[in-house]
Amino acid sequence: MRTILLSTALLLSRMLFAQTNNPSELTFATYNVSMEAENYVPKGTKDISEQVLIKELASGSNPQIKNIARIIRTVRPDVILLNEFDYIADPKQGVLQFVKAYLNVDSDDQKAIDYPYYYYSTSNTGQPSPYDLDNNGKADQFGADAWGFGLYPGQYGMVLLSKYPIDTQQVRTFQHFKWKDMPSALQTKKPDNSDWYVPEAWQQFPLSSKSHWDIPIKFGAKTIHFLASHPTPPSFDGAEDRNGKRNHDEIRFWKDYISGEEGAYIYDDKGKRGALASNASFVILGDQNASPDEGNAIGAGIKSLLAHAKVNNDAAPASKGGPEHSSSNPFAKNHTAVWRMRADYVLPSRAGLKVMDSGVFWPAKGEPLAELVEKRESSSDHRLVWVKVRLD
Repeated sequence: MRTILLSTALLLSRMLFAQTNNPSELTFATYNVSMEAENYVPKGTKDISEQVLIKELASGSNPQIKNIARIIRTVRPDVILLNEFDYIADPKQGVLQFVKAYLNVDSDDQKAIDYPYYYYSTSNTGQPSPYDLDNNGKADQFGADAWGFGLYPGQYGMVLLSKYPIDTQQVRTFQHFKWKDMPSALQTKKPDNSDWYVPEAWQQFPLSSKSHWDIPIKFGAKTIHFLASHPTPPSFDGAEDRNGKRNHDEIRFWKDYISGEEGAYIYDDKGKRGALASNASFVILGDQNASPDEGNAIGAGIKSLLAHAKVNNDAAPASKGGPEHSSSNPFAKNHTAVWRMRADYVLPSRAGLKVMDSGVFWPAKGEPLAELVEKRESSSDHRLVWVKVRLD
């Protein structure tokens, strides 16, 4: 599989960057944008691929994408991870077209926003396997029999956008890290306690349903590592809970990665071993598909990450729209998805970063821009989550 790693800047962008090359305050965000092919065609449409998104990006006029761009231009994060942005190999048809046609334009009384630096790569979603991974008696290659659920390679991919330079030589990806190589991995069993996956499949099975990325970004003299992922939903399985166990271990991966010797077992896609440096500043971000309080995930995974001594989870981002959407739910102010759960996270390290403010873009009815999240088709079933930090 081919990896795309691109980081470009126009002269004007370099000039603007030079004026703010030692920033003191920055905003980081994550947003599951639902920009995958099934979002734009009727359910059950056959032979879909990333070409569907390519067409919508090329038009420059898709209403859902325009609303997503308007939300991003409103919050104006310095770095943002987009989950469920289909993998498109040619950046001119994918990430660059999104920036050019939807973000880098003045519209709706909002100023354009530019992201001269970006990162994306391949995903395990829709990568065909030869095995019957869901044990339904058929090896269908795609869907639930792909290495990560997907109808075509790269469905539900990821893209990271940045106003600041990416240290491309130091990026680490863990797409091909094998689940079996995680100590005490939660292996899936059948009712008779035999292994759910045949031995040949288990030997090849990647931990990441999409991928895990460590993307270092330079803010003047300071480097922050953006740890991006999108674990599988802990659903769409059976009593064996194979997706729940994978979700737990995908989240646990970052807990181990920031824990020094606990992450010594980890190796990246280039074969380099070891965890994140103990003194590194980092931000863990993405749709984790798990909540410490609600849902059907194995809660120990997300709870252990949120409770980690190096992670700042002192104040969960909140909104006014969440409580309005679920008035009887005590956790609603921190919900990040319309299906009523905190699923999306921006978790800064305590080292080197001081949290100044945070929020979930979910206006209540009657507030400005509430129409951007009024319906599922208006933008996404998730909400943009942001955290503002001061560099120490």
